[in-house]
Amino acid sequence: MSVRLVMRFLTGCLLAASLSGCLFGTPKHQKPLSEEAKALLAEKGLKPGAAMFVRIFKQDSVMEVWLRKPSGQYAHFKTYDVCSWSGALGPKEKEGDKQAPEGFYVITRGQMNPNSKYHLSFNIGYPNAYDSAHERTGKHLMVHGGCSSAGCYAVTNESVEEIYALARNAFLAGQRAFPVHAFPFRMTSQNVAIHKGGKWYGFWKNLKQGYDIFERTKRPPLIGVENKRYVFFRKPEKVPSHFQRVASSGNIDPTGAVLISRLK
Repeated sequence: MSVRLVMRFLTGCLLAASLSGCLFGTPKHQKPLSEEAKALLAEKGLKPGAAMFVRIFKQDSVMEVWLRKPSGQYAHFKTYDVCSWSGALGPKEKEGDKQAPEGFYVITRGQMNPNSKYHLSFNIGYPNAYDSAHERTGKHLMVHGGCSSAGCYAVTNESVEEIYALARNAFLAGQRAFPVHAFPFRMTSQNVAIHKGGKWYGFWKNLKQGYDIFERTKRPPLIGVENKRYVFFRKPEKVPSHFQRVASSGNIDPTGAVLISRLK
């Protein structure tokens, strides 16, 4: 093969690499959804690029991905095994305690990490406004691949690739951020009552309010923090104006009111 033909071949491959992987293969963060995942989307009446919502349950070691239907309600897409999380039931309180966080978090495009040493990852957004109000510390808390954890939620590399692809497609379709709700267990009345009198009973009852709204409506509530507690709103028009002002300005008013969910 002549040098000219070799150069033409290499040039063509470089131009097409992101689509066909003819030279280097498709980067892991750009891999398309599998045919099986696409078939599952179609089976459940979900569109590619549908807005995403994630729930994590420590006790069951599972991560649920829900996607928005054209009706606006969310449908369960798939449940993934969390192969490793560290610590015990209860929230993360301080740097180095190796606790996986519990609470309500929001993931923007900037929190996605295609160059993670744990295959792929996204930063869960800890500490959020609630955590900060309680003077909790810590950083770099992730959902990632690799099946090992020191305060993060770890899934298999195959699972994180699919979750990453769903998030990437949702961002490309216009979702500005997706919520992640991390719970100690399924927040049924019976499960919460078992822990009555325990250290985290009040905190878990507060988490249960947000859990119950989604269970009833199949729509993630808008969530704020005020007076060191989570507060919940079902529709944007129900959000008090001081939360909207805080959300747009990034400042916290004297009551600590801040909206941690996006309005759209």
